[in-house]
Amino acid sequence: MRQLRLELDAEGFTDSKIKRAWVDAKNQDIAASIIGYIRQAAIGDPLVSYAERVRHAVDAILRKRQWTDVQRKWIERIGRQLELEIVVDRAAFDAEPFASLGGWPRIDRVFNGELEQVVRDLTENIWKEAG
Repeated sequence: MRQLRLELDAEGFTDSKIKRAWVDAKNQDIAASIIGYIRQAAIGDPLVSYAERVRHAVDAILRKRQWTDVQRKWIERIGRQLELEIVVDRAAFDAEPFASLGGWPRIDRVFNGELEQVVRDLTENIWKEAG
């Protein structure tokens, strides 16, 4: 554990940064839960966890049309990142974990210039009424 701690410190992952990242992650979970409760109360939408909403959105997008295997894998990756980050926009594609995989330009080419629409469709499907 000591060696791991030293390596993390050497890479800039100080104790305070790790604690802050943990708090930020929990705040995002809380925000997603609050949004879910507000939707449920305001429009009678069934209470569905954010992670479940993302999974349903990914499934809906995958069923929407014929995707190549590479496109399907990217949609699934984007879905996993949406579960972690809540907001995955163009700037998110130029940060990790996407940056090392080519970022927005490369991923957009995989979708023949339609990545923006794919992301929009995913986001819309996440918050589509579940009932």
